[in-house]
Amino acid sequence: MEGGLVLAAGALGLVINVIGLLLLRSGAEESMNVRGAYLEVLGDALGSVAVLASATVILTTGWNAADPVASLVIAAMILPRAISLLREVVEVLLEGTPRDVDLEELRTHILSTEGVIDVHDLHVWTITSGMPVMSAHVVVDDSVSRMGEAHAVLDRLRECLSDHFDVEHSTFQIEPSGHAESEPHIHH
Repeated sequence: MEGGLVLAAGALGLVINVIGLLLLRSGAEESMNVRGAYLEVLGDALGSVAVLASATVILTTGWNAADPVASLVIAAMILPRAISLLREVVEVLLEGTPRDVDLEELRTHILSTEGVIDVHDLHVWTITSGMPVMSAHVVVDDSVSRMGEAHAVLDRLRECLSDHFDVEHSTFQIEPSGHAESEPHIHH
């Protein structure tokens, strides 16, 4: 009787978790929050499979060690994904530069923008999965002396970032040439 109840509970849990996995699957690629939920439901689904497998083994053979063995197998399957998610979370929390952003290439693109003669204090970080943001101080040449000209430089910079680096949110501080010497910190 108890074995039948365990099998029924495991089967019901598996069905519910498979539905949850199907609902979360598409969002798990785009958001670390959804990926975390997906991994949790995946762990529960694997736990349901472990319940079904271990209950079947115990009912047919009497080998009670099947339950802890199944649990260890499930843990071994989940651990690599959990470590990967944890690594991504730590990178976001520490505001690390996304792996797919080459800062030197980004600097080169910014410097190739018409009106820009230098860039410093360049920073790129991720505020959530797939959403890199950037800030930089941009030194413009002397021909950029009015707000309309500065506006055009900003438009060109944002277009460059959006087209080449998939950075949709950026903050630029526009500076005239020679301004860096008046700032008390070292530029990089």
